[in-house]
Amino acid sequence: MAKKSAVNRNERVKLLVQRYAARRQVLKAIANNESLPLEDRFEARLKLAELPRSSSKVRIRNRCEVTGRPRAYYRKLRMSRIALRELGSQGQIPGLVKSSW
Repeated sequence: MAKKSAVNRNERVKLLVQRYAARRQVLKAIANNESLPLEDRFEARLKLAELPRSSSKVRIRNRCEVTGRPRAYYRKLRMSRIALRELGSQGQIPGLVKSSW
């Protein structure tokens, strides 16, 4: 049950990131622009802090597409090592040869 809710929460975070991406990018550009007055940059930082925390891209957790597992994640394949091993043993991943000792 906890795995499902964590996967659903991660999906909600992805939607929030998409919704606030443009606004966050504009505010960060203002806040980091050294040529603007200090007051404007500070105001941009305050507005940035008012945005939802989960709208930040770093809050997205890489999760396995097959199982939802957050650990041992291979980015190229978008799956965990356990799912990779299982699907590789079944021959369902093209080009992957699982060796056995």
